[in-house]
Amino acid sequence: MAEELHLDTTLTKAEQYRQLLPQIEALTSGEPDLIANLSNTVAALRQAFGFFWVGFYLVKDDELVLGPFQGPIACTRIRRGKGVCGTSWEQAATVLVPDVEQFPGHIACSSDSKSEIVVPVLKDGQVVAVLDVDSDQLNDFDHDDQQALEQLMPLVAGWF
Repeated sequence: MAEELHLDTTLTKAEQYRQLLPQIEALTSGEPDLIANLSNTVAALRQAFGFFWVGFYLVKDDELVLGPFQGPIACTRIRRGKGVCGTSWEQAATVLVPDVEQFPGHIACSSDSKSEIVVPVLKDGQVVAVLDVDSDQLNDFDHDDQQALEQLMPLVAGWF
């Protein structure tokens, strides 16, 4: 596949995800490098939806360590159970936060972040990374985001 996305912005968000996910799969197909695939995935998500920040944190020992991302500079290390990312890791579950100011223990990497969704990447039942997506708008994520991003995670897990 050419390194170019074909996006129809007249579609609903759910339809846009259905259009985008196969393109991410095609873009990463046959590429064995984890960082290259994670990088193109975050770039595709940001290009498609204009997210404020999108990136991966990788599990390394007892911390999440910043991986490929797009957006403003970010927190480099996050402890298990801390903030939205650490909570997603600890629970091995998606965490959707409509207003980060209302999330107990939220880690403010950027004061411009208003809402967030974090989706774990599971390999052999263990969290190996999390996908973190931030918006500068309140309540910007919904069931469509959660469903589509969770659908993407088995592909991502295959790169680890």
